[in-house]
Amino acid sequence: MKERERGEGAKRTGVNRRDFLKISGTVYLVAAAGCSTEPTETQPPTHPKPPTEDLDVSKLEIPPSQGYLLVDFRKCQGCLTCMLACSLAHEGRENLSLARLQITQDPFGRFPGDVAVEPCRQCVDPECLKACPTGALHVDKEHGNIRTVDKEECVGCMSCVEACPFEPARAVWNHEDERAIKCDLCADTPYWNGKGGAGGRQLCVEACPVNAIMLSREIPLQKGYAGYRANLRGKAWKKMGYAID
Repeated sequence: MKERERGEGAKRTGVNRRDFLKISGTVYLVAAAGCSTEPTETQPPTHPKPPTEDLDVSKLEIPPSQGYLLVDFRKCQGCLTCMLACSLAHEGRENLSLARLQITQDPFGRFPGDVAVEPCRQCVDPECLKACPTGALHVDKEHGNIRTVDKEECVGCMSCVEACPFEPARAVWNHEDERAIKCDLCADTPYWNGKGGAGGRQLCVEACPVNAIMLSREIPLQKGYAGYRANLRGKAWKKMGYAID
């Protein structure tokens, strides 16, 4: 009798015991991870320190960079091609941990908040540069005032990594050489003759299979993330079901 009642109950709800266990297990994992099941467009995670506020460039002692990488999060597919190309150009081999830009993925997130490309912002008021005790992290005037690391001067103190107000930190720790590395807009790429820098070419831009990354020479809005997001979608993307505005 009880077996019959259970069977009839399953038919009424349309959920059998195995389905129920799958659903309850998923809910438990989501709750344990502190994630919401609501389909919200999440922002990339931030460090407890607030992002740099908008500043009067004319009052800054450090000249602003003349180049900035912008990303279309709706086009990015999270394929990691940009990371592999970055490490190949700088280190001569494909190694995700040695890439100067990073891709974060949230398995519980919803499009487009589930994937985020995190290149160096080339901040107008760079906390990493101000924290470096040796001057290894400096302004490279030859390549358009980009913020970059001199590997010969870096002592591996990780001050720049800790000072970056964003997460993941845009100054990346090279665990092999025990020094910091950072996006230089491909100014120093011994394994790719792209002639980069703020006025040159960037391999991540050229290697991206969906053209989700671009170089801008205008200073983006420094507060938050909106200034570093671009809309690179054309009419063809609308035909595939993507929003183009």
